[in-house]
Amino acid sequence: MGNQTLYQGKTAMEWAEIASESLMKQYDEPLQLPPANRWHYHQGVFLCGVLDVWRDTGKEAYYQYVKKYVDDLVDEEGNFYFRRDELDAIQPGLLLYPLIEREDDKRYKVALDKLRNLLETVNRTKSNGLWHKDKYPYQMWLDGLYMAGPFTMQYGLKYDEPELIEFVLHQEKLMRRFTKSEATGLYHHGWDESISTDWAVPEKGHAPEIWGRALGWYGMALTMLIELLPEDHPGRQELIVVLADLIKDLVRYQDKETGLWHQVVDKGENKDNWLETSCTSLFLLTIIRAVNQGYVDQSYYEYAKKGYEGILKHKVRFEGDRLILSGVCIGTSIGVYDYYMERETVDNDLHGVGAFILSSIQMHRYHKNQV
Repeated sequence: MGNQTLYQGKTAMEWAEIASESLMKQYDEPLQLPPANRWHYHQGVFLCGVLDVWRDTGKEAYYQYVKKYVDDLVDEEGNFYFRRDELDAIQPGLLLYPLIEREDDKRYKVALDKLRNLLETVNRTKSNGLWHKDKYPYQMWLDGLYMAGPFTMQYGLKYDEPELIEFVLHQEKLMRRFTKSEATGLYHHGWDESISTDWAVPEKGHAPEIWGRALGWYGMALTMLIELLPEDHPGRQELIVVLADLIKDLVRYQDKETGLWHQVVDKGENKDNWLETSCTSLFLLTIIRAVNQGYVDQSYYEYAKKGYEGILKHKVRFEGDRLILSGVCIGTSIGVYDYYMERETVDNDLHGVGAFILSSIQMHRYHKNQV
């Protein structure tokens, strides 16, 4: 019965396929995924989910859809346009690794190297932390650990640059050092070394709020980095402890009625705070992946299950045979509390659909592994 567990009448894999195919049919040309004609992390997150569906189903159409997105942007010489002043541009590079493994086509490695070399030119803090974007000088964001971390660590392992592995681990330590809230055990959205922005907390420089999706990127990145690190790497156990502590604190803030998490995670008691879909997907992904890998005990599955069922019950509807995922916060910078409350939500925003697919795959793997 284990691998047949149903959520709202469907298996987790069925939900992953339905969500993937809903967008693949709407955007039969992957280059039209919003923002259209761009090498962009919105598409990257969604397409990473599609790749996971391909890996677990073996259905070639998923792989070919991802390949077409890359092929429409990367020319025959490996050239492509990407923003060279932000970490977000690195994330879609995760799509290149399976193409390099499977295709006899040198341009994918050329493109990969261009993204790797971006690390040499991105500005850095005095503590050797990567600025998130040039337009946000001296700022490190939690988001950045996911946007650049897994790509960079994978590159270091695959192409024998061990210093890149240590560099990524250093970035994570800086996140903890400068953004962790001792009161909650969670992490603020970012940190401004210069303490000059309007939102920077005086003397400390960190963001004033714990924004859901940024914390979700951080949690997901932790699980990915641990999986990548060799078993005997001294930093691996440290990250497992960090992840387990984060999950222990995260579940304290899960909404007991719906199973979802709030836009500003630790202020669910505020009447104007609202339940957000992408952070919920990322949190339950973080939890269930940690369960699947043995980083936390099996009892945490119940929190992931509650979050997953909450999304399906409260945030999913259908228009014909097309899945609509609602309540996804649009792209968001760092700000004060009211800024997060006033952000719009968009149906089927790729942040949310991508995170939902990735979490569905982890739920599927949980049941597949139950004997």
